[in-house]
Amino acid sequence: MAARVDHEERRKQIAEALLRIAAAEGLQSVSMRAVAAEAGVSLRLVQYYFTTKQALVLDALARLGTRFQARMDRWVRAAGSPPQPRSTVTAILSSILPTDEESRQITRIYTAYYALVLGDSSLEEHATPQPALLEGFLAEQLRLAQEAGTLGPGKDPVMAAAGLLAMVNGLGADVLGGRRTGEAASGVLHHHLDELFGPAPQARPHPAAT
Repeated sequence: MAARVDHEERRKQIAEALLRIAAAEGLQSVSMRAVAAEAGVSLRLVQYYFTTKQALVLDALARLGTRFQARMDRWVRAAGSPPQPRSTVTAILSSILPTDEESRQITRIYTAYYALVLGDSSLEEHATPQPALLEGFLAEQLRLAQEAGTLGPGKDPVMAAAGLLAMVNGLGADVLGGRRTGEAASGVLHHHLDELFGPAPQARPHPAAT
C-alpha cells in the first residue's frame, strides 16, 4: 500500500527551504530550481505545489509571519504576568530587534522581501496585514497606558506606535548593516521608551526560552 503523502508537510518543507535561501542570499535571484535543491526534492514537485515563484514567496511569508507572532508571544509571556502595557510594548519591540539568530533571520527575510517588492510592484497588492495589525495593537497598549497614567503627558498613542515601529525597523537595518550592535540598538530603544513612559521601574525583560 502506497504511503500517504502529507501535502501540508511538503508545502512547509518547500517554503522553509525558500526562507533559508532568502535569509542567506535574498530573494531577487532565487529560482524554483534552487529551492528544490535546498529542499531536497525535484523541481517538478516544487512546481506541483507552487505554480509560480510569487505563490511560493507569499506562502513562505505567511509561515514566517506565524513564526514571528510566536516569537513576540514568547517575549510577552516572559515579561511577566499579568502583562502590563509598558512591559508588553517593550517585549514586542525588543523581540523585533535582530539580537539573536532567530530575529536576525526574520529581519533578513523581511528585508529581502521588501527589496523584491521594489522590483515587482504586483507584490504590493498581496502585502500582509501583520504590520498594520501590530501597529494598531501597540497603539492600543499605549492608549491603555495613557488611561492608567503611565504614559507621558501629551503623547498621541497612534503616532507614538507608528514612530516606535519605524524606529525599530531602522535600528534593525543598522544592526544588519553593521552600523550598530544589537546591544546598542536595544539601548536606543529603551532610551526612547523611557522618554515615552518615564524611567523603567524594573529590569528590562529577558528573551523567552525557546
